[in-house]
Formats: sequence, structure tokens, C-alpha cells
Amino acid sequence: MGIKKFKPTTPWRRAMTGNTFEEITTSTPYKALTVKLKKHSGRNNTWSIMVRHQGWGHAKKYRLVDFYLTDKKSIPAKVETIEYDPYRTAWISLVCYKDWERRYVLAHTEMKVGDVVITEDNAPLAAWNRTLISNIPVWMQVYNVELIVGQWASSVRSAWSAATIVSQEWEYTQVKMPSGEIRLVNKKCYATIWQVSNTDNNQVVIGKAWRSRHMWIRPTVLGKSMNPVDHPHGGWEGHAPIWMKAPKTPWWRIALGYKTRSKKKFTNRWILRTKKGKLMV
Repeated sequence: MGIKKFKPTTPWRRAMTGNTFEEITTSTPYKALTVKLKKHSGRNNTWSIMVRHQGWGHAKKYRLVDFYLTDKKSIPAKVETIEYDPYRTAWISLVCYKDWERRYVLAHTEMKVGDVVITEDNAPLAAWNRTLISNIPVWMQVYNVELIVGQWASSVRSAWSAATIVSQEWEYTQVKMPSGEIRLVNKKCYATIWQVSNTDNNQVVIGKAWRSRHMWIRPTVLGKSMNPVDHPHGGWEGHAPIWMKAPKTPWWRIALGYKTRSKKKFTNRWILRTKKGKLMV
């Protein structure tokens, strides 16, 4: 993938960058696998804001990406297209199975039209093949990782992300996540070999606010610019100090250094080392 720059006709245009979309083979999605999601702009039935910074944007349809893939075991699939997905940072590809069923899947960095992929317990160790995590050798990169047996691939799905197999022990595999966290994953879980596509996504500069609005992102303002009813910092004249020992969130929690993860969370038992390097065992 490449990054394109724009002619500096305006100050914000000077820094703006975008994708060249070199890998994309079609701009028209497969109609049977698209649905229109009802948008609520982050509000509930009484029109109260539940999720901040969401609002009007460009019209888009949701692509039904398959994150299970286990019901198509041992059936080879051929890649037909590589497409852009407005709901995620990675590219997706349309694959056609041997039984003529088509599905969307996440594309990896080297996926091309015509490639053949397969989901199998003992699949060959080739890019995009999906197999049991127990069969993948140490230090190989994976994505689309299943964390709970029988559940969908819930982790390592964003652009350019990849987890690394650290070791194979007893009934668990140690996996180093993109954040640096080392986690135990049951050997009966599945993972896809290689790395997620769109490797230059982190180099894209939005450039101006109007482009963010097309992405359904509303502006963010300082708390002390708000009214007291909206933020703990609000209500003073101009940009006055917040007059607090520590900055607060809109929900009156300490904003810096306050730990929000529960010590009793059930997934703590599967974390060997946190992303900050703290040993949990």
C-alpha cells in the first residue's frame, strides 16, 4: 500500500495524506453480504448522549465479515476481490468456497486475487490458512485470534496488527499480543497465519475536521470550555484553571493514573504479563 500527498492549496491540505488503495480490486461490494445499519449518533431513546463524539457522517453499508470460519472446515476457498471496508481499518476480501458460497474475510498483507485459502485443524502453514493455534510454530505471526473455544475471532483484527506465538505449553499457548501483553490461549482455539492488511494505515493524516465528520466523528472540546452541568471543569470565566487537585473525567473520576480494570475480572487468569511488563503470575 502507498501513501499519497496532496497539492498544498490550503494550509490543512499541506499536511493531509491518504491511501492510494493500490491493493483494492473493486469499489462495488457484494450486495448479498451488505446491510444498512440504523445510526443513532451515540444517543438513546430519550436522545441523551450515551457515546460522545459521534454524529452525522457519510452514508455507508456494513459488510458481513465472517469471523467464525469453523463451519467451512476442509473446504478450500478462492479469493475473488480485495475491497475497502468503511467500518474497519483493514481491507477485506471476498472468497468463494468450493460449494459456491461467498463470504467476506479479513485480508492479510500479501493476499492477491486467485489465492486459495483453507480452514483446517492441520492446515498447511501458509499465509491466511486458518488452523488450530497448537499447530503453529513458535515466533510465527498470527491474527484473527480466537480467545475462547468455539467463539468468534475477537482479537488482533485491526490494520497492520499481528500477534506472535511465544511458546507451546500443556493445554495453553502463550501469545504476545500487539499491545505487548502475553496471554494464555487454549490450544483448541483457532488463529489465522500472517498479518492484517493495510500496513500504512498509521501514516494517514486526517488533515481537517470536515474529513473527520465524514467518518462520523464529532469535535472534541476542553472540559473547562463547557458548562458545569456537562463537565467537572466547566463553569469558569474563559480559560480559567480547573481549581482541582487532579483533572477529572466527565463522570467525576480521576483522569490520570486511575486504574479502571477490575481486579476480579475473569480474564485476569489468562494474562501472564501485562502490556507494561508486570508479571501477573
